[in-house]
Amino acid sequence: MTEYYIGLMSGTSLDGVDAVLVAFDEGGKLAVQGEAFVPFSDVLRAEVLALQPAGYNELDRAARLANTLSDLYTQAVRQVLDHSGLPASAVVAVGCHGQTVRHAPQAGYTLQLVNLARLAEGCGIDVTGDFRSRDIAAGGQGAPLVPAFHHAAFASATEGRVILNIGGIANLTCLLPGEAVTGFDTGPGNMLMDAWTLRHLGTPYDASGRWARQGHCLPALLEQLLEEPYFRMKPPKSTGRDLFDLRWLERQLQLFRARHAMDPSPADVQATLMQLTVQSVSQAIRHHAAAAKAVYVCGGGARNDWLMQGLAEALPGVQLATTQALGLPVHQVEATAFAWLARQFVKRQAGNLPAVTGATGTRLLGALYPA
Repeated sequence: MTEYYIGLMSGTSLDGVDAVLVAFDEGGKLAVQGEAFVPFSDVLRAEVLALQPAGYNELDRAARLANTLSDLYTQAVRQVLDHSGLPASAVVAVGCHGQTVRHAPQAGYTLQLVNLARLAEGCGIDVTGDFRSRDIAAGGQGAPLVPAFHHAAFASATEGRVILNIGGIANLTCLLPGEAVTGFDTGPGNMLMDAWTLRHLGTPYDASGRWARQGHCLPALLEQLLEEPYFRMKPPKSTGRDLFDLRWLERQLQLFRARHAMDPSPADVQATLMQLTVQSVSQAIRHHAAAAKAVYVCGGGARNDWLMQGLAEALPGVQLATTQALGLPVHQVEATAFAWLARQFVKRQAGNLPAVTGATGTRLLGALYPA
């Protein structure tokens, strides 16, 4: 019997809400039946960013923003149902990640903004969410959660694979036949490039890396950026905007100016930030997934031609493709993962991988808000 779930994802790139309608057969094989995208306004994006650092009246601002986000999630659910022609009553559950504004597993918490009760009320479907908290309660990082889904959807009995998600933060999953699944956040994906582009060009991202192509990577600056201790930490590990934000970049640039008595051009900084993503990702793959013969990329970074070319050059001898080659378009992977996590919750099956997050054991992830 086919069961339908909806997955919702709004990530650190802050571009908007991805929604997918996913059909699962009795064996768990999945097929995406519909999709929708609801963009963030500039005002909403700014409000999310403003909540990242500590500030005035945070509780009220966060609660109001959670309501606004939940209305967008509801809109995305309605759109994907309208496009598919499926009634809400046919959907078992919605899996909603929420919008991360703080991720502090070292302090025992992570915070994703969403009003799950409001979402359940608005869409008339059971909603599951708050997937990260139980893993953190069990001593884990609460992230990345997608490796368990990557294993279910993309593992091969014959090919060693890396699934590389380049969103705001980049994370990888190592799928080697006969070996335990591993995965972790490698560091910044598009986050720093997007923030730098918004500051200097007024656009939310550098389309296809065109601006980065105009600059030149500065080896001394790249070497300095790679000195960030996070890159040398052993997994399990996770990160986010709490570390890699414009404040981090400004401190690095201030240090670079003091060391080298030069002020790099914005385009050169952008080119260097792109190489920071390329080098941190490729080093992580070489150190932790050297046996993998293929790397399949998803997320917004897969659409950056200049970034993809850089990865191909940094990983000679490795087949580089996107998850489209495995049957799932790059923009659908994360939302589909949260539909899968919703199904795991409904089936009372674990959603985490302790070898990835560092939790003391497998756990049922999420909480239920009935329609």
